[in-house]
Amino acid sequence: MSKIGVFVCHCGHNIAGTVDVAAVAEQIRQHPDVAFAMDYKYMCSDPGQQLIQDSIAEHELDGVVVAACSPMMHEATFRRTVAQAGLNPYRCESANIREQVSWVHQHDHAEATVKALQIARSIVEKVKGNEALQPLKLAVTQRALVIGGGIAGIQAALDIADAGYPVVLVEREDHLGGKMAQLSGTFLNFEAAPGLLDKKIQSVTHHPHIQVLTQAEVQEVSGYVGNFAVLVGVQSEPDPATAQTFTFDVGAIVVATGWSRYDRARLPEYGGTAIPDVIDGLTFERMLADADGGLARPSDGKVPREVVFVQCAGSRDRERGVPYCSKVCCMYVAKQAMLYKEHVPDGQAYVFYIDIRSAGKGYDEYVQRAMEEQHVLYLRGKVSKIFQDGDQVMVWGADTLSGRAVEVAADLVVLATPMVSSSGAAELAQRLRISTDADGFFNEAHPKLRPVETLTQGIFVAGVGQGPKDIPETVSQASGAAAKVLQLFSHEEMTQSPMVATVVAELCAGCGACVSICPYDAREIHPVAHIATVNAALCQNCGACVVACPNKASQIYNWRPSQILAMVDEVV
Repeated sequence: MSKIGVFVCHCGHNIAGTVDVAAVAEQIRQHPDVAFAMDYKYMCSDPGQQLIQDSIAEHELDGVVVAACSPMMHEATFRRTVAQAGLNPYRCESANIREQVSWVHQHDHAEATVKALQIARSIVEKVKGNEALQPLKLAVTQRALVIGGGIAGIQAALDIADAGYPVVLVEREDHLGGKMAQLSGTFLNFEAAPGLLDKKIQSVTHHPHIQVLTQAEVQEVSGYVGNFAVLVGVQSEPDPATAQTFTFDVGAIVVATGWSRYDRARLPEYGGTAIPDVIDGLTFERMLADADGGLARPSDGKVPREVVFVQCAGSRDRERGVPYCSKVCCMYVAKQAMLYKEHVPDGQAYVFYIDIRSAGKGYDEYVQRAMEEQHVLYLRGKVSKIFQDGDQVMVWGADTLSGRAVEVAADLVVLATPMVSSSGAAELAQRLRISTDADGFFNEAHPKLRPVETLTQGIFVAGVGQGPKDIPETVSQASGAAAKVLQLFSHEEMTQSPMVATVVAELCAGCGACVSICPYDAREIHPVAHIATVNAALCQNCGACVVACPNKASQIYNWRPSQILAMVDEVV
């Protein structure tokens, strides 16, 4: 018989305001395998953790259940607590009676208390069957691979290399800098972009710990966190049709592949690609950067006196474009309009917008400067049609504030088109065994709690490859990803949760169903024994193999079928 301790948390009023925590503790003492039960206001606090440790010693407990918040919040905390008291941490489990009980049953206290008791009793049944597991220890190769040589990849590479670890930086173009290298200036500081980026590139190319490979692409990735093997193909300088291949052993990978331009052919109502004087924002950036001799429009080289900017051209349009906001368009349009006015002081800039999204330090004030100091005319409304009329471009739109239709005979039209995922992102994601969202951007493990990690351990994301963002946010995320890499490299070996899949050899028929369904390539059929085997370092505990196995030979440590059935029996 087990000797399990149950600790019921009030979580202030979060749980105790709905659930009768004292009654839960009292009633669960009647369970034959519960040797001790108590309630306390905050179990995660230092006094609460000390109570758990003291109770383990006093009552010689061999298992612990903490009925509190979600395991995502404090299960690791409580497992460290019991480990310090000498109890195997995998004999400790969390019963979620906050998110799954008190928060969703605030108007039925009696039923919430009954449900909290049932959940706590079911977790007691699970702990009875938990094995005293030991963490897996894996060697770590202290070298990183960064995919993408834009500002995100450059920043991540520098942060890792400055800490003394070697970095391989792979860029498929023949130069570093990405899209930032094409900018005429950054908003808030027109002079910052070129010099800042050039310094960063110089730091990367001359860094003793960074190996830069341009015209290179990742072709193959194998291995697991701390021990990846990456095959990189590099185009040969004399003959671009041929490529050399190199294999690098790395411990972590940072994916910073950036973004691609939106295809204007998808905007026929705005002229598509047929009108030479209808361009996108990045093209206008190059015009501004090269405008020392004067700004000239593409069709005939004349100075554009009337320029129309169309925001959300293809953005926030689920039917015809993309559903999301690219976050940077409102700001770079204001910047471009101001730069245009500097080059053509007697010109007029118009901006058609749905709304202004200028969330950032000094951002809203910057947009106001464009309106007040440079007299940029902002018109709240969508553009319905753009077409050629002689040597001018006609823009039909609306001003919803005045309720009037607007027609502008423009010399140049700039479309603020959306950022889209980098070409080849989906194929790269498959090689890395990471996922992409519906729009093709790489998925993070959790949008709030793990924003730079992926669900494949050891692979991190940074920059616009993960989703639209501006340069400051990109640099911040790149440094965050680098910090995660440095955390991994801070030890010569890493520990990994032992709660991975396993195979009951007596039940395995070697059918291979689990091998084909595993999304992490963590399984294979043993060539001699003809049964499935598990690479514990690759396994991410997703459970796909458990569902696929017809014989129930595939199981997960501490989530055995016998435990799950015992939990169900306790509830029903």
